[in-house]
Amino acid sequence: MQIEKLRGKELDQLFEAILSLKDLEECYRFFDDLCTINEIQSLSQRLEVARMLKDGNTYHKIETETGASTATISRVKRCLNFGNDTYEMVLERIQSEK
Repeated sequence: MQIEKLRGKELDQLFEAILSLKDLEECYRFFDDLCTINEIQSLSQRLEVARMLKDGNTYHKIETETGASTATISRVKRCLNFGNDTYEMVLERIQSEK
């Protein structure tokens, strides 16, 4: 599993920092300091691609609506099919909160 290759003190610290954020405003401020705008947009794009794939949208529709490349869509689809099921978990959680 690739997760084991990632594990380490620095990454634990990053994840603990993210988990310590209290609301959306803190998330916006932290990620603004942590990442470039393009990096943040890329991460949010992948989550939207996952949502659209789960909803049964075609690659063409996803590409048109999100601007994601077919390579990005394929990568997200591979994660949905063979990953750690976290896209589904997160999407279910944010849907149930609305």
